[in-house]
Amino acid sequence: MTDVRAWVDDLGGTDPGRRVAARWQLYREGCALVGDIFAAWRKDPEFEVLVTGEPIVGIAVPPELFARIRKESEMPPLARVPEEQNTAEFDLHGRGPQLDILTPVDSEGPIQKFLDRFGPGIQQVELPVSNVEEALKILTERFGLAPVYPEPREGANGTRVNFFLMDKPGGGKVLIELFEAKR
Repeated sequence: MTDVRAWVDDLGGTDPGRRVAARWQLYREGCALVGDIFAAWRKDPEFEVLVTGEPIVGIAVPPELFARIRKESEMPPLARVPEEQNTAEFDLHGRGPQLDILTPVDSEGPIQKFLDRFGPGIQQVELPVSNVEEALKILTERFGLAPVYPEPREGANGTRVNFFLMDKPGGGKVLIELFEAKR
């Protein structure tokens, strides 16, 4: 049994040890959601060479918790997010695995919809690739997957992104973001 909500709350707590432990727990939990999926994808040698780093786990939180986590994390810079995404975000680096902390900026965006349905928690798992178009082509043609968008779109900080909504072990869905860093 996991306690994702408690770990999310611990990210905004004042105890540095609990914050680091929560980051590791959330990272492991997020990676477990996609472990079999990523392992299958990475068996394809052409896909494997496109992967440029470790997964990043995206955590959706309400605005007040977002502000607390950011304050307790020494105010990391906010990402530049396209306005139509209705999202604010920042990355947690250092002292643990990388997490992407996401919050809605209004009541209409995808993060608010996630929070309304599931509450604070793991909203997505992100996989960095060197060429998002090529990765999408492989996953579409060889794995029979359909991306959320017909073409990559702009993501945070000038990245290029697309998403797959995948079945997760034990039921439900997990959102996977493929992202290509700005060149």
